[in-house]
Amino acid sequence: MNNQNIYTLDDRGIIYISGNDATDFLQNIITNDINKVTDNNSCFASLLNPQGKYLFDFIIIKHKKGYFLDCEKKQLEELYKKLKIYKLRSKVEILNLSNEFVVAAINKEKFLSLENVKEENGFTIKYREDSIVLDPRNKELGGRLFVNLEKLYLSTKKLGLKLSNSDDYYNYSYKLGILQQGTAALQNKIFGIECNFEELNGLDFKKGCYVGQENTARIKLKDKLSKKLLPIEVLEGSIKIDDEISINNSKIGKIIIGEKHPFGLIKFKDENFNFNKKLNCGSASIKVLKPVWLS
Repeated sequence: MNNQNIYTLDDRGIIYISGNDATDFLQNIITNDINKVTDNNSCFASLLNPQGKYLFDFIIIKHKKGYFLDCEKKQLEELYKKLKIYKLRSKVEILNLSNEFVVAAINKEKFLSLENVKEENGFTIKYREDSIVLDPRNKELGGRLFVNLEKLYLSTKKLGLKLSNSDDYYNYSYKLGILQQGTAALQNKIFGIECNFEELNGLDFKKGCYVGQENTARIKLKDKLSKKLLPIEVLEGSIKIDDEISINNSKIGKIIIGEKHPFGLIKFKDENFNFNKKLNCGSASIKVLKPVWLS
């Protein structure tokens, strides 16, 4: 990521949740603690199904008397409907503000050059009344600006940046091992904890009950986590979704996300697995990349 660029993330959407019960409403369904979200801090969280499997993920930012949920735009309508189902009699208003606000990214160096910032995941400041957040998943992803569409070009000018498309940003995210696109392919297929939400600061094991909490806590407490969603580098050939990944005739995973930024669900505790080994995947040869956040 170039510190002279601001990357417009046109594939992101914004849901706004407000009302007297907004805080309690979110606290009862998301994987993180909503009380972490203040004017100076934002968080990453997800919504799971009752079995603890992935449905949606999003960044939560305080906005006026409510909360922005920054999510993948392709998932927004489905997330909106799911939130409406959970609303029941709660005094909350749920709005799709994707036509009014845009999400943009700047690199970490540029974020840290702004006034009154801290190098802390999720640290949030106001810039011309709009929020800029040091990504709560991993600070190496840089800052995220949530700005009214009409103010984007003026904010960009005042920051001394030039608008750029999102390719460089998503290439960088992929190299960090952080999936942000094509997340619908994960729905109801893999556990949220297998999506690295603990490592990316999206799970709070002390907050109490939420949808899918029981299985998530059991996997954690009984040390049953044996698979993780990890980035794949294709060395030779081509791959497709559901291709099996193997070494020495032993299956250790499969492709979950294809396209140009592939990810696989990998048995990272398998005795045959090694990040330095070339693996077989269908007719292709691949390598599993080790993310910076994986110890």
